[in-house]
Amino acid sequence: MSGHSKWANIQHRKGRQDEKRGKVFTKAAKEIIIAAKGGGDPAGNSRLRAAIAAAKAVNLPKDRIEAAIRKGTGEDAGGDLTECFYEGYGPGGIAIMIEVATDNKNRIVAEVRHLFTKHGGSLGENGSVGWMFDRKGVITIDRAAYDEDKMMELALEAGADDVIDDEDVWTIQTNMEDFTTVRDALEASGVAMQSAELAMVPQNLVAVDKTVAEKVLRLMEALDDNDDVQNVYSNADFPEDMGE
Repeated sequence: MSGHSKWANIQHRKGRQDEKRGKVFTKAAKEIIIAAKGGGDPAGNSRLRAAIAAAKAVNLPKDRIEAAIRKGTGEDAGGDLTECFYEGYGPGGIAIMIEVATDNKNRIVAEVRHLFTKHGGSLGENGSVGWMFDRKGVITIDRAAYDEDKMMELALEAGADDVIDDEDVWTIQTNMEDFTTVRDALEASGVAMQSAELAMVPQNLVAVDKTVAEKVLRLMEALDDNDDVQNVYSNADFPEDMGE
């Protein structure tokens, strides 16, 4: 199972995704704001196309999508956000990457460092773990809705790189450049997507026992609860019974 999807499944079993439903919209809007800094026309801005696709997958209303684009291009106030990544090591030496959208870098770096220290990890330098991850498109689909042969046929014909059996979902991975094309093709085929986003995918997973996994999860959850944090990624291979 892909690490990002497994963590999402654990969060779902623990009921945390319902608690964070409002933050999902905020994250989607922030990604659009940042993407729109490169131009407000999705036709000429692949990242903005991907951000809009991800926002639609979580049902962000059209008016909020349009408002976020205007903020990103500077037409409206409220787009003063800086994107940055922080990297570090969690318990057990697990690599962790944090994607941030903030209006105060000094504040967020202090908060991230504090959380790493509090939970038995350490904030690293830029590049310390980033080389272990690749930026990819990640789409999840209810596993019960499609059998493996049908899902493979739909995804690979659309241009996906891989289809992974992730317990309750099919996780489809794409090159970043192909993400919007694949998502649009699946949507046109009537496929209902649970999520569609650009994510940092670990090249390899590191197995951890339940004791270490619980510590890593506490750190990741604490980071994810920060209002400026967009996403948290790790290369931990969590035990199957986590969150039950």
